[in-house]
Amino acid sequence: MGLLKGLLRARKLLLVISVPLLLLPLPMLHSSSEAACAYVLIVTAVYWVSEAVPLGAAALVPAFLYPFFGVLRSSEVAAEYFKNTTLLLVGVICVAAAVEKWNLHKRIALRMVIMAGAKPGMLLLCFMCCTTLLSMWLSNTSTTAMVMPIVEAVLQELVSAEEEQLVASSAGTEDAEPISREVNNSQPSLELIFVSEDTTTTDSTSLMQNKNLNGVSTVTKPVKTAKHQSKKQPPSQEKPPVLSPSAKTQGVNKKYKSQHDQMICKGLSLSISYAATIGGLTTIIGTSTSLIFLEHFNNQYPAADVVNFGTWFLFSFPISLIMLVVSWFWMHWLFLGCNFKETCSLSKKNKTKREELSEKRIREEYEKLGAISYPEMVTGFFFILMTVLWFTREPGFVPGWDSFFEKKGYRTDATVSVFLGFLLFLIPAKKPCFGKKKDGEDKEPSLGMEPIITWKDFQKTMPWEIVILVGGGYALASGSKSSGLSTWIGHQMLTLSSLPPWAITLLACILVSIVTEFVSNPATITIFLPILCSLSETLHINPLYTLIPVTMCISFAVMLPVGNPPNAIVFSYGHCQIKDMVKAGLGVNIIGLVIVMVAINTWGVSLFHLDTFPAWAEVSNITDQA
Repeated sequence: MGLLKGLLRARKLLLVISVPLLLLPLPMLHSSSEAACAYVLIVTAVYWVSEAVPLGAAALVPAFLYPFFGVLRSSEVAAEYFKNTTLLLVGVICVAAAVEKWNLHKRIALRMVIMAGAKPGMLLLCFMCCTTLLSMWLSNTSTTAMVMPIVEAVLQELVSAEEEQLVASSAGTEDAEPISREVNNSQPSLELIFVSEDTTTTDSTSLMQNKNLNGVSTVTKPVKTAKHQSKKQPPSQEKPPVLSPSAKTQGVNKKYKSQHDQMICKGLSLSISYAATIGGLTTIIGTSTSLIFLEHFNNQYPAADVVNFGTWFLFSFPISLIMLVVSWFWMHWLFLGCNFKETCSLSKKNKTKREELSEKRIREEYEKLGAISYPEMVTGFFFILMTVLWFTREPGFVPGWDSFFEKKGYRTDATVSVFLGFLLFLIPAKKPCFGKKKDGEDKEPSLGMEPIITWKDFQKTMPWEIVILVGGGYALASGSKSSGLSTWIGHQMLTLSSLPPWAITLLACILVSIVTEFVSNPATITIFLPILCSLSETLHINPLYTLIPVTMCISFAVMLPVGNPPNAIVFSYGHCQIKDMVKAGLGVNIIGLVIVMVAINTWGVSLFHLDTFPAWAEVSNITDQA
């Protein structure tokens, strides 16, 4: 037994050592570039799928195995790890760091909640819209980590408002005592949820840093209140801080006053994860999968100037909008029922005492932010300016600002984002005063020199693991192309030529939707992109007809907590179980798959000219065969 336990503890190390050794006969017996490249690709893919080593560390495998087997030179592999997309990500992260540092996201979220009110249906729609909007520009993980503490605070206000109403209505009756006990017991259970949420194990360190930076004031305030109330309890009612599993489960169940409250908490929590996924689809910088797709596509087809920020947005924005509305209906029907008139009414006459108390507390929380500050205004301006410059660089239907320059093609979306991100390191966080100083203005002279963001702010937000992971994917794709492995894989798939193109795309989308539930999104797209490119070229299908739907469907890993970090964050708050995630996520998955397939066969055809096999794909195919 001791030996077996030791082997189980060292199973990851054994996997890291045994996989390369077991596969070593492949390049030894078949001394060709294709076999050597296949060996490196399989080893890296196994490391990614099993997560025996961190994803970023596994992405470094091609950096030393390709030169070792003579597939690529070391300098050629190194060049794949830092591309134009990396600079785009750097600039976007600078703006995201400023948004998080100055709590602009919190102001936007609370303002939208105030506009929607405390009706469950409108609250659900409001938070989904807010999360979708933020996730267009921030990573899905950061958005979920920032919004969930606000959602949790709102849910606490809803539950506590009903408790106050019940206590007030039951005052002087025999039932007042048991109700008050449930109130006191419910608050410490929330505290336990927050403790487990902070210690949850995810593979994103910056995730927890973002959560601590942005959500601490919103979350810890109710927790402190809970501690304060627990101290007022009689000694006989005090509970130790460490509870048994059964006691912990009992405490979690007691925090809901009714089944309706529990369903509201489930629906609202899960909707944040789904809305973050939907928002990430909208922009090319919204998710790591779309960034990986963009860089791989530009490397594979350098002559193809068809995918940029504008064209991607024109294609994906209707998809996101339709998905948002349909998913809201699905979540509302699943958790709140079909009574839309009652849950979505904006009339003040129909508001209950509970909803009025909740709206009052949310409004007080918003007023604590005070007037919009100078750094928030600067950050918001840069946020809007970056979007406008991206759209107007090459709109397609009219000449963009890039045409004003003599040399064409030198400026990309990364140029804009890096330039604006660089300016955020220079602009002071304190509003400059050019006139006469007022009394007390120079009490804090150090603030005058502090910029909007510092390098430490940038480091806390920058996902370096994703950068290395993306680079590893580029290296694998480059090796597959230069060694001829991608061409060989394409020839093996000629049996699929009897199927219509839409059926091939549908099968690929279903396949990646299943795989990505168990394998990380970046790893999934990195493995499938070279295969799908070869398949499209071999069958003479426009590569975008397959690549774009597959890229979007890979993001639909919403059925399990391990599917992506946003799922793990939402699950850690303790409102939903795995069966709830599977049931709701399956519906969202089907909704997304249907909408993406409809989009690629309607407006996607005219936008990307998908009904013809483009010349830039023919050139790439000839190059691979040569």
